[in-house]
Amino acid sequence: MPARILHVSDLHAGRHPAPDVEQALVALTAGLQPDVVVATGDLTHRGRREQHELAASFLGSLGPPVVAVPGNHDIPHTFPARFTRPWAEFERRWGTTEPVHRTDALCIVGLNSVRPWRHQSGALDDGALRRAADAFAAAPAGSLRVALLHHQLAGAPWRTRKRPVARRDHVLGALAEAGAELVLSGHTHQGAVAERHEFEVWEDGQRGVVLSVAPGLGQPRPHRRGEARGVVLYEADAAELSAQTYVWRGGDWSLTAVRRFPRGAGQLDGA
Repeated sequence: MPARILHVSDLHAGRHPAPDVEQALVALTAGLQPDVVVATGDLTHRGRREQHELAASFLGSLGPPVVAVPGNHDIPHTFPARFTRPWAEFERRWGTTEPVHRTDALCIVGLNSVRPWRHQSGALDDGALRRAADAFAAAPAGSLRVALLHHQLAGAPWRTRKRPVARRDHVLGALAEAGAELVLSGHTHQGAVAERHEFEVWEDGQRGVVLSVAPGLGQPRPHRRGEARGVVLYEADAAELSAQTYVWRGGDWSLTAVRRFPRGAGQLDGA
């Protein structure tokens, strides 16, 4: 059986409740049967305790284990708590801002890219990248190595004001060297999937890395154009990784795109 990951992001719990969307996602998740749900930040809209509870309750209702990292909306909106205790509510509910989830088939490493003194932009220091490398090095051979962070490394092919993670090339290079095969993020509310060889020229033998940004589950600004509502399912076997994007339209979730990528340094069969 292939390993399956369901990727949700940017719930913004507490802003605009959408029980029909959530109930339909529970049903979709039951049908897809992912091994784990990953949530790449902005679980809440203002980082309040009741919003963290709403987000955790909903994510728990999906069924599989949940691996979550914070987004810039998951820390207190007010001062001085934003600086004096930025992670208190997130850690109270999730235990850590840098989770690690291991199975025989998966090694998922969460990275905290949020900077309390910045409203939108994010960064990862070299210590966080070393911790990710150590976790991937300890993973079983053949397991899919996945990194999670809120701020994107890839962008949709249209305008967004949200900057990618600082030192993007350095971060991508470090994660690729550490063995990451899939890097997941959110933040933009615009879906994007790209494989390293599609935008970086390398000699033969370089391993591929798939970068994927989930469209966003919540719509905190429902009238803003260009911000889709969607989730992504990833499936991986020994040779191939696929990304399947589901979008909310017509009152239900529907599959709108499927992309296939080779694992390792090879190419897809028939390419």
